[in-house]
Amino acid sequence: MAVATQRRKKVVEKKQFTYSWSGIDRYNEKVKGEIIADSPQHAKQLLTEQQVKVKKVAKKLEFGNFKKNASINSQDLTFFTRQMATMMQSGVPLVQSFDISAQGMEKLKMKDLIENIRDSVAGGNLLSVALRKHPKYFDPLFCQLVMVGEQSGTIDHMLDRLASYKEKTEALKAKIKKALTYPIAVIVVAIIVTAILLIKVVPQFESLFKGFGADLPVFTQFVVNLSRALQQWWWAVAGILFISGILLKRAHQSSENFRHKLQLTSLKVPVIGNILHQAALARFARTLCTTYASGVPLVDALSSAAGASGNIFYERAILQAKRSVSGGQNLRTSLIMTGIFPNMVIQMIGIGEDAGSLETMLDKLAIFYETAVDNAVDSLTALLEPFIMCVLGILVGGLIIAMYLPIFKLGSVIG
Repeated sequence: MAVATQRRKKVVEKKQFTYSWSGIDRYNEKVKGEIIADSPQHAKQLLTEQQVKVKKVAKKLEFGNFKKNASINSQDLTFFTRQMATMMQSGVPLVQSFDISAQGMEKLKMKDLIENIRDSVAGGNLLSVALRKHPKYFDPLFCQLVMVGEQSGTIDHMLDRLASYKEKTEALKAKIKKALTYPIAVIVVAIIVTAILLIKVVPQFESLFKGFGADLPVFTQFVVNLSRALQQWWWAVAGILFISGILLKRAHQSSENFRHKLQLTSLKVPVIGNILHQAALARFARTLCTTYASGVPLVDALSSAAGASGNIFYERAILQAKRSVSGGQNLRTSLIMTGIFPNMVIQMIGIGEDAGSLETMLDKLAIFYETAVDNAVDSLTALLEPFIMCVLGILVGGLIIAMYLPIFKLGSVIG
């Protein structure tokens, strides 16, 4: 009954909005302000009760509302996991931890998710069972580690380990995005600037050239023809780019074969491919370290590491190693048989197995490759800056030269 009452209250809260109003108070003075209500009529009713003669009521558009209604992302889940780990390690009961966490969430969808999990736990379900009801947000690895923590009575420590794992994973993901986003953004800006010059600036020069009464240089004529084509068919070019973007996005979402080919191709890209290799190795080592240290059997831990590697090339190799381990081989030999893991990874894992410190060695490997990714991204950014300046210089400078060539030619003829 209490749960149902809470849900009804939650629905009511969601329907409330902020309204801006203006009117006249009981002293016949003009007043204005803001009020929270369910509807404009409700706002007028509340103001009338305050002896305000309402002239205008309008719903206020707040930028914060976009954030409140935004979708749940991985950063939200990481923050939630860290909150739960901190509160449970401080001795706060599980259900109360959910209440405190939900109250601090700005996003309504995240708040709803936490409250749904809390209701399930309060109803007698285990936390791992409650989490499995939301596979969109909590993957099998997350649920499995929570279940291990429940079985061993160390759920607070397991949540702390999970929070650390997700924080490091998010940091690595951010580095990869940084490496890929920067050059793409600059290329897009360069294309937009070039298009603006071709559509808006070049036609002004073209009208000037018509009065020269002489043939234009080949390079200038090429730019002029390109400008004419873009002016006439810009909508077709924009449409093709837009449709191509949508088709690529849908293919990436719906076709597993397309995603695999894209992942394999990305590993062969100069510089970027090396960063992706190191990132996959970092995710492999970090995931295997977290799961193995949590008491998950090595074979199951390898399954989780394969899915978390983020690339089909490494996923297949890790699953191959898993089959070898299931057949009785040690991890070092199994990784050698795949033929793709660097010698340092194999040697450190071998030392860890021999010394009974596999968890420690995997952690060192994860730190090494995470640092390597960080350094590689910084180096890439530093290298790209002069390269990008050259590209922009060639595009913009080339257009300027093309426009001024006829003027230079005319000047030499007059001279």
